[in-house]
Amino acid sequence: MTTMNKFRVALAAAALTFTTATASMAQTAAPLKIGYTSVEYVLSQMPESKQIESQLKDYSTQLKNQLDAKQNDFRTKLEAYQKGGATMPDPVKADKEKELQNLQQSMQEFQQNAEASLQQKQQALLKPALDKLQKNIDAVADENGFTYILNSDGASPVLLHGPKDGDVSDLILKKMGITPGAAAPAAKVTTPAATPPSAVPAAATKTKTKTKK
Repeated sequence: MTTMNKFRVALAAAALTFTTATASMAQTAAPLKIGYTSVEYVLSQMPESKQIESQLKDYSTQLKNQLDAKQNDFRTKLEAYQKGGATMPDPVKADKEKELQNLQQSMQEFQQNAEASLQQKQQALLKPALDKLQKNIDAVADENGFTYILNSDGASPVLLHGPKDGDVSDLILKKMGITPGAAAPAAKVTTPAATPPSAVPAAATKTKTKTKK
């Protein structure tokens, strides 16, 4: 069995592609005022973030438990095959090998589906928080006369430089009734990992029915 794949599920994952839309268009003659915020930082301060992390962990655990059950079933049948394979009639042996192949394929498909399902779950949980954030970004822009609010997050952030007084992150938090503080750490969620194709023993390939690699 391969080492369990791990990847960080940060609440700001969606924030990196989150569109900070135009907040309030000023009159054509009015001076352009541009502000910026770290969507990742603001999300980490929102009380919803802990609940989202907890729900994602619970959901990931459910998926992992299902895959563990599949892996245990596979190991049990593989051990039985290894112990009795030498004395099995060829038709029975071929049938057992095919069963092992199918179980292995099922685990791989489940692992792929689980990863996609976890991402969809994350997006669904984040959407209300992002909608709330957008609403408050719009309100802060309106109240403070900003023409645009940019997102400073990402590997290639929209913002390359800006004055401190242009950072409206704390204004957005205060608008939501949140006292600004240190950014919360991103949650680590373990995703299910499937048993690799090589788990089916080479001995199983010696009959007419061969395992797939």
